[in-house]
Amino acid sequence: MSDFATLEHDLTAAIAAAGDEAALEAVRIAALGKAGSISGLLKTLGGMSPDERKAQGPLINGLRDRVTAALAERRTALRDAALDARLEAERSDVTLPLPDSLAARGRIHPISQVIDELTTIFADMGFAVAEGPDIETDFYNFTALNFPLGHPAREMHDTFFFKPDANGERKVLRTHTSPVQIRTMMSQKPPIRVIIPGRTYRCDSDQTHTPMFHQVEGLVIDKGSHMGHLKWILAEFCKAFFEVDDVKMRFRPSFFPFTEPSMEVDIQCTRKGGEIRFGEGDDWLEILGCGMVHRNVITNSGLDPDEYQGFAWGMGIDRIAMLKYGMPDLRPFFEADVRWLGHYGFRPLDLPTLAGGLSV
Repeated sequence: MSDFATLEHDLTAAIAAAGDEAALEAVRIAALGKAGSISGLLKTLGGMSPDERKAQGPLINGLRDRVTAALAERRTALRDAALDARLEAERSDVTLPLPDSLAARGRIHPISQVIDELTTIFADMGFAVAEGPDIETDFYNFTALNFPLGHPAREMHDTFFFKPDANGERKVLRTHTSPVQIRTMMSQKPPIRVIIPGRTYRCDSDQTHTPMFHQVEGLVIDKGSHMGHLKWILAEFCKAFFEVDDVKMRFRPSFFPFTEPSMEVDIQCTRKGGEIRFGEGDDWLEILGCGMVHRNVITNSGLDPDEYQGFAWGMGIDRIAMLKYGMPDLRPFFEADVRWLGHYGFRPLDLPTLAGGLSV
């Protein structure tokens, strides 16, 4: 075997044995680098006679070209093998479910969900939604609602008062949503059928009370409304909201300055197993207050109580949310804990409907 053939054989074997690109680069430098074996042969061409150069030149150049091609081929093979190994190591199981998007992980607060449920139920009965300001005057919050001077609800321990203005009058953070009843009766002609969801404020804080909470009130004013209508509306509401086929209710006499007669409403329930279920059992749970609108309130709103009458009711949104969805403490409603919201919140597209279910 000639020296050229031996050199080519050795270089080809070294190229084939290179396990990675670093080893292959070492072979290239040993053959084609400045001090490489093939580079050394090319340098000898300058000292040869024309006849020798004519004979040896093609042999040396051919050896260089074949070694260069072998190096390129081996480099491609090594890169393909490295890519295959990387793809194998980084393989993803495309059958796994995709992670939830940020929009899918977002949640609707239970208070917002319950307000939507209330609106859906009462809208089906023909009620509109009325709203009013959180900061109220003494007239709308107390006087027009038949709260006499000196009534305990006017005292500092119940009400957040603002500093007196230039006229000596103090505005308040509304203690109930009832001022909107007055504003509605003063701005609309009967018949009136509205519900009034909104924030209210009182000086109180414990497991079942917070300084800011949510109420919803209902108001009906016309010429022929009576207690039978009120009872039917509340019964239908309870069946729809708590999603039961039937509900038993009892009305107990009570006192509210703005209604006469006034009643508190209990609904039938059972407390077995550490949870409350409605529409069954032999226990009772108070959920709201109601009554016929007081004649003085109708008069204070600019209407004639001999021509118009009506009824109203009110309940705590936070409380009925706790009852329906099993929340033991009111305070986390306002603590902005995303873990709590992830557990009790609702998906953005779970819109409540009477046909599809309020709490799907």
